[in-house]
Amino acid sequence: MTVPPGRRERKKAATRQKIADTAMRLFLERGYDAVGIRDVAAEADVAVTTVFSHFASKEALVFEQDEDFEHRLTQAVTGRAPDEPLMPALRREIHALVRHCTAEGAAPTWRMIEESPALREYEESMRLRHAESLATAIAADPDLPQTTTACRTIARFVIDAYSLAREAADPEAAVDEIFRMIEAAWEVASPSRRARGTARAATSR
Repeated sequence: MTVPPGRRERKKAATRQKIADTAMRLFLERGYDAVGIRDVAAEADVAVTTVFSHFASKEALVFEQDEDFEHRLTQAVTGRAPDEPLMPALRREIHALVRHCTAEGAAPTWRMIEESPALREYEESMRLRHAESLATAIAADPDLPQTTTACRTIARFVIDAYSLAREAADPEAAVDEIFRMIEAAWEVASPSRRARGTARAATSR
């Protein structure tokens, strides 16, 4: 059973959200490069040290749901039903993340990210970290006996699916199209398929 957060945790979460919301408003109003951490702290009425206690860098203020997204991706693997295949669970989560990031009003944020080299670099490092976490979760599942390389490859494909679909004219359709290819790759990498391929190669000699 999930234990509700206590008063201290709720207050901490509220302060974090206030800082993130304030930062995003200032970034969109003035431009990302024109706003510093001190500006965010002053506008949010908190100390600079408080900002850094919640966010490791200025870039992290833009991607304030970073850890939540990473957790959701790994939970799609570890929290799925015992009889549920991996790919449908991941596709469902990517659909949800894409809907969130293509919601009305999100376009200015993505334009800001695209125009900032620092934010693009941060996003790329974030994507790689998410892919590694997802690969680790897949590799740890005893029902998914795959090689490390296969787990890392599929995880990269899944993270790229999110990015590509987000930019598509029809994000929902793009997720489904991309996952058909990911599912095919996963099937090819499965131990049973590899075993059948090895057997065919041996009998053809």
